[in-house]
Amino acid sequence: MTRTVLGIIGGSGLYDLPGLANSEWITVETPWGEPSDQVRRGEIDGLPVVFLPRHGRGHRFSPSDINYRANIDVMKRCGVTDLVSISACGSLKEELAPGTFVLIDQFIDRTFARPKSFFGAGCVAHVSMANPVSPGLVDRIEAACQAESLAYARGGTYMVMEGPQFSSLAESQLYRQWGCSVIGMTNMPEAKLAREAEICYATIAMVTDYDSWHPHHGEVDVQSIIKVLRENTVHAQSLVRRLAADFPREHPACPIGSDRVLDHAIMTAHDKRDPSLIAKLDAVAGRVL
Repeated sequence: MTRTVLGIIGGSGLYDLPGLANSEWITVETPWGEPSDQVRRGEIDGLPVVFLPRHGRGHRFSPSDINYRANIDVMKRCGVTDLVSISACGSLKEELAPGTFVLIDQFIDRTFARPKSFFGAGCVAHVSMANPVSPGLVDRIEAACQAESLAYARGGTYMVMEGPQFSSLAESQLYRQWGCSVIGMTNMPEAKLAREAEICYATIAMVTDYDSWHPHHGEVDVQSIIKVLRENTVHAQSLVRRLAADFPREHPACPIGSDRVLDHAIMTAHDKRDPSLIAKLDAVAGRVL
């Protein structure tokens, strides 16, 4: 079996991960350009952990400016087998109050200004996104939520908008009609790229506010969001520590095959593949190329 390396991508408000033993910030080069920041590599109870702040320390990158391909490539180069995305989101359901952690199982991708694949002309691949998160990883996150007595809900659809502006009232009402649970700006194409890189992926959506649909909360207020973010960040850090402490030290096979999704995904014939693209895919798809 493969040794487990737990990756954490921290969203708004989560720019560091205290409690890592033997930790250091390191620079990891990637052929896809600059990632959001250095990664902080260390251990929790002997489990290797790799942390990356999605927006960079100091929140330097907007959702549309994040280099998602570089971020996922860096995680793969660091040996990450299981990746947990922690993201601030707005609620589209009354019962998902601010402070709730939602363990997402589906996404709707409405982004339009971001490269969404490692593959393309010169090496075409198609991977399934029918079930975008690894249920085994979600099981462990749920157990950690229970152990830490956190308010959480398992299951829900994350509506991913382009941003950086928040939703109009009409948009918010539309997404509620679609049955979405939360709305945010960052988990796509991140989830798609993690799937292409054969990394088991799961999202913890930290609810900071009700989106603009709510009749008693009105427009989204950044100052109110920041207040909830600070509270959520403390809970997220304790959740990660618990998750890492209880995580299997050997990576179990993903129940839905996330860790072997490229076995039959690449369509381009060997003699038609672009050598320059193949070179860039060394970390992401090296197992099959």
